[in-house]
Amino acid sequence: MATDNTTVQNVLDRTYRAEAGAILATLIRMFSGDFDLAEDALHDAVTSALKNWEVSGIPDNPAAWLTTTARRKSIDRLRKWSTLNTVPIKNIHGCLPDTSIRNETVINQLDTSIDDDRLRLIFTCCHPALRIESQTALTLRTLGGLTTSQIANAFLTSVETVAQRIVRAKSKIRKANIPYRVPPDHLLPDRLPAVLAVIYLIFNEGYVTSTGSEFIRDELCGEAIRLAALLNQLMPDEPEVIGLHALLLLQNARKSSRISPSTGLQILLENQDRTKWDQTQIKSGKILIKQALRRGQPGNYQIQAAIAALHAEAKSPDQTDWPQIAALYHELFRINPSPIIQLNRAVALSMAGHLPHALTIMEQLAALPDLQNYFYFHTTHAQLLHRSGNEEGAQNALLKAQPLAGNNSQQHFVTSRLQSFEDEINK
Repeated sequence: MATDNTTVQNVLDRTYRAEAGAILATLIRMFSGDFDLAEDALHDAVTSALKNWEVSGIPDNPAAWLTTTARRKSIDRLRKWSTLNTVPIKNIHGCLPDTSIRNETVINQLDTSIDDDRLRLIFTCCHPALRIESQTALTLRTLGGLTTSQIANAFLTSVETVAQRIVRAKSKIRKANIPYRVPPDHLLPDRLPAVLAVIYLIFNEGYVTSTGSEFIRDELCGEAIRLAALLNQLMPDEPEVIGLHALLLLQNARKSSRISPSTGLQILLENQDRTKWDQTQIKSGKILIKQALRRGQPGNYQIQAAIAALHAEAKSPDQTDWPQIAALYHELFRINPSPIIQLNRAVALSMAGHLPHALTIMEQLAALPDLQNYFYFHTTHAQLLHRSGNEEGAQNALLKAQPLAGNNSQQHFVTSRLQSFEDEINK
């Protein structure tokens, strides 16, 4: 049954955004870790879907259709290569002897189930032979389906830098014959920091999208939580794994209250309807963080989860334990001296009654070049300057944030805040 082009495009866009990472992970496993072949095959399948679905109708399982079509496109491509070139092609799934791709039973073997292709992909991308920046960028690109510009936003770096990291990482994996697998138990701890960073950044891109009309991408948040849960099952004795799982649950619990249903604009934490927070996720997150902290090895994700738990426990903004949150950010900055953590610490100090100290920290952060391109630094600075009575400084900070707004909600937020400040000045 024929389907109009707009409907096909919408379904294909949704399917790609939600399933591209899983499809790519499966294809990479099918074709012996060949990232480029898998990406080309998925692109071919998407092109084929645009042509075929209008005529034959949208399949019941679009993701499965794309996976099957991509697999066939890859085999066709390999057959052509084996005909045109004398160099033997890479074995597929370790089953094919050089150029022999005629046995249909081999093709069926490609559907062999595994524990989780996406988890294998994360650990492959996070091999210690790769720089950690390349590990994270490659996994976000392939598994998370993020564009290079979105990854650049997450890393506070340039698109060109991220693109180079991805190309180099693929080349390193190919030349070093890095295996596509979850490593044995004794090697897992060496891979852990990069894997945790990847999952965290995938969640963050879903929690606040860097570009586009949407403020939240549910599928990325859900994927990150699922991967954190899988990693927790795989490494149940690692407190930072438990801490990350707890953090994502506690953050995600507030998701439904972060956007106004009438305007689609972001709602700040102090203005959120706390009755909409997901109490099931909060309960699970609090249980997990207690389990992690009892091990006596506090780390980056555990402390962030403890902060999120304090927010979740507060019945109202006034009941938030800001002094304790500020103390936790101080400890977090000690073990991970990131400017973003220091920025959050400044907010906590201001809310705990130490606004002058917070403004001093903001002035120090303003001297860091990287933060000049960070949207939330300028909006936070504007908020603190406004609270101190410096309306002109607050306006200037918002004007710096305006060109950095990546999604529509951020753009509307800056515009509305500027108008609000203007109205107050003209009173």
